[in-house]
Amino acid sequence: MSSMSDRIPMSQKGYEKLSELVKQYESIDMPAITEKIAAAREEGDLKENAEYHANRENQGMLQAKINLVKSKLSRAFIIDPSTIDQSTVSFFATVTVMDVDLEEEEVYSLVGAGEEDFMENKILVDGPMAQALLGKKVGDVVEIDAPKGTYELKVMKIEYDFDD
Repeated sequence: MSSMSDRIPMSQKGYEKLSELVKQYESIDMPAITEKIAAAREEGDLKENAEYHANRENQGMLQAKINLVKSKLSRAFIIDPSTIDQSTVSFFATVTVMDVDLEEEEVYSLVGAGEEDFMENKILVDGPMAQALLGKKVGDVVEIDAPKGTYELKVMKIEYDFDD
């Protein structure tokens, strides 16, 4: 029985994306590796066969990926957008924050597993910055712990976009 803290919040879209990933790993990637291993086996001496060993390693790494994604899916907690209080920072929010010291604005979207993308400032809702912002309203200031010390972010704007 998993506790609430083990649950991984995600959107329906994120859940489907991870499900597709498992399908691809299991039905396309794994058979391809298994085939390469079989082919390398037919070449005889496996001790000297670098290809065989590389593919055995790839097989192990892919299996670990499959297990990880399946574990996330088994703990998935699908968030229903209609249950969200849109006046506060919550799951799915796009938050504009200002670094109080630098007076620089940045925009972050809080997303679930499978949808994070650091290049697009899509941060995991269970990550440290998102956790600090959750439940805050416009005007609130939060302290974020960073490797170089703490810094303060002021919530400037909270937006939700549930079109997709």
